[in-house]
Amino acid sequence: MENMNGQNKTIYVVFTQTGAMLSRILKVVTRARYNHSSISLTDSLSPMYSFGRIRPKNPFWGGFVMEAPRFGTFLRFPQTDAVVISVNVTDKQYEEIKSHLNDMYENKDNYGYNYLGLALGLFGKGCQLKNRYYCSEFVKDVLVRFDIVSDDVFMEVVKPIDILNALDGEIVYKGKLKDFTVQACS
Repeated sequence: MENMNGQNKTIYVVFTQTGAMLSRILKVVTRARYNHSSISLTDSLSPMYSFGRIRPKNPFWGGFVMEAPRFGTFLRFPQTDAVVISVNVTDKQYEEIKSHLNDMYENKDNYGYNYLGLALGLFGKGCQLKNRYYCSEFVKDVLVRFDIVSDDVFMEVVKPIDILNALDGEIVYKGKLKDFTVQACS
């Protein structure tokens, strides 16, 4: 069924705070409740796409990843706090995002984690590198690329809280990520 704005698909933007060492450091520096962001095309949030740990036990090896509420890093950190925002999009936007994410995943070895951008971002300095992202750079890129959010609402350094504040969506869940259920999105 089409909603009043002519948008009849939904994507989900997920903001989390795992409690991992880097997450705790980012929380102190940013003073934000959530310091990781992901995108999902399904109301089950499986999969979610982001840039993060490739191996759950190794915070120093990052890249393009598929995540799920009770898998990988989130399984390792069961007390992860989350907020899930539903965002209405057109069929065309949805299909373009889906194609883009599938292409990125098929070519995930061509992408890397933007460690330099993350480090400099802590000091308010931007550093965007080709095919390298940290989580909120990636989410912002998808949202801007497919005309869901205007680029001019973001500063050079983008944090998950900036995306949360810029989204025109509905909070469908807030709580422990491990307790998330599809019914939250209904």
